[in-house]
Amino acid sequence: MPRPAPTARPTAARLLGVVVIAAVAATTLAAPARALTVGIADNKPDMFSDPRFAASSIRNARLLVGWDALSSPWQVAQLDAWLGAARAANVEPLVSFGHSRTDRRSLPSPERYLFEFRRFRARYPWVKEFATWNEANHCGEPTCHRPRLVAAYYRKLRHECPDCTILAAEVLDQPNMVRWVRRFKHAAHSEPRYWGLHNYIDANRGRIRGTRRLLRAVKGLVWFTETGGIVARHNRHKVTFPESAKHAAAATRFVFRRLVPLSRRVTRVYIYQWNAGPPPSTWDSGLVGPTGRERPAYHVVERVMRRQETRRVEAQTGGSAPTPSRTRPGRAARATAG
Repeated sequence: MPRPAPTARPTAARLLGVVVIAAVAATTLAAPARALTVGIADNKPDMFSDPRFAASSIRNARLLVGWDALSSPWQVAQLDAWLGAARAANVEPLVSFGHSRTDRRSLPSPERYLFEFRRFRARYPWVKEFATWNEANHCGEPTCHRPRLVAAYYRKLRHECPDCTILAAEVLDQPNMVRWVRRFKHAAHSEPRYWGLHNYIDANRGRIRGTRRLLRAVKGLVWFTETGGIVARHNRHKVTFPESAKHAAAATRFVFRRLVPLSRRVTRVYIYQWNAGPPPSTWDSGLVGPTGRERPAYHVVERVMRRQETRRVEAQTGGSAPTPSRTRPGRAARATAG
């Protein structure tokens, strides 16, 4: 029977090295992740009058605005209603600029874009968070082949409002994303601190590839400014994946379990949308159905918010938070909502 090879004695230097490596690893593993902020993206102001929304701890919401909205009285009325309701509910708005709702293919010069931004700021001075352009790499947008122009818009916003939070652009997780982002960064002559990502393909196909590609391509924080599961689409679309209320819940769960943990730089998630729109809506990813009934994805978000609240209390008290009630906070509100 052969003898086992003698085991080498660890030297003091080697032991010290092991201790240092273990300490660094422990510190890395124990490092607290950035607090995650969860919000809702929805252009309808319905959520602000929904008792379930008021009972939640959601304090962030996203609004998509045409770049020339203030030139249109009916759009100004919509903005006043949404932003006024958000302010009354103590909700921080993220305003994302996008194509004109009266002339979809028109694009402003950087100077005209700045002029419209100044008008917006004059009317709504409390709004401090902006995204330069919505889904800028999507070829349904006039900016699809114009990253240099969007970079010029971004520079104007940064210079005009240095105390605002400015997202470079919001991009879709589609094949041209990284190429578009690289061209944007080259034209911007800077590494933006914030990016927006609409990772519907990852979320609804249960994959991480698109989100990971953006995280590797940029150094700034990445906010999922639109994400979640799709219940139904009634529009022309080339990208396919399952669609149902059950699927939407699974996709929303995947966002929080697999996509958010990809990086500590993912610090915000805006679920699109709060409730299903009235007919003839072409897109439905509402947490609440058209009859006002909560869908399965609603309870996914509700559980996430409950965990976030527990962590917030623990961080404030330096200890363990009280065990959350098993009673869903939405139930009392649901009764009020009818």
